[in-house]
Amino acid sequence: MITRRPSHERGHANHGWLDTYHTFSFAGYHNPLHMGFRHLRVINEDRVQPGSGFDTHSHHDMEIITYVLEGSLEHRDSMGNQSIIVPGDVQRMSAGTGVAHSEYNPSHTEPVHLLQIWILPERKGLSPSYQQRAFQPEEKRGSLRVVASRDGRDGSVTVHQDVELFAALLEPGEQATHRLLPDRHAWLQVAGGAAALNGIPLRSGDGAAVSGEDRLEIAASERSEVLLFDLA
Repeated sequence: MITRRPSHERGHANHGWLDTYHTFSFAGYHNPLHMGFRHLRVINEDRVQPGSGFDTHSHHDMEIITYVLEGSLEHRDSMGNQSIIVPGDVQRMSAGTGVAHSEYNPSHTEPVHLLQIWILPERKGLSPSYQQRAFQPEEKRGSLRVVASRDGRDGSVTVHQDVELFAALLEPGEQATHRLLPDRHAWLQVAGGAAALNGIPLRSGDGAAVSGEDRLEIAASERSEVLLFDLA
């Protein structure tokens, strides 16, 4: 079964400096039908204006993945990490027992467009930790490249949950496939472009929950970037 989550049905807030869409309930947006999917709790699509950002704030007991689509994002946290996240990078921060961080758009002219993803950890009280890895476009072109996983396989960042995250860059007419093992589920998020999942058309911002399927076929109808979560 595949259940489409259309982009236009997401929660939305425009704060001037931040234009944000919420796939699942978040902050002032609450929809009891969309509280998350399996261990996937948040997918926020954010556009942050130049010179603006999120002031220092705290999190705990959450796996937070930042995936930049356009522009750059400056990260600072209470663990002493400071970095610039650009397209191709995958950043994972395990909030665990508690961590504070800030995120700013360092550009004076260009907005930053990003996805922020929250995954519930396998247990509470983990030690806070941080990883950031760069994946070249060639690694994701025409195929699904694992970028986050429980065991950090193939150079992916480590997530403290039974989750695998794949990313793909597809040209029009290209197709990527993924097999789901029994009792596994999936979420597909179209970060840009347009692609069909097992024949169901999806556009930028659309998501789809998958259960009871063993083979997923993602076929791009235009240049696309997609994220696929393989979930317990």
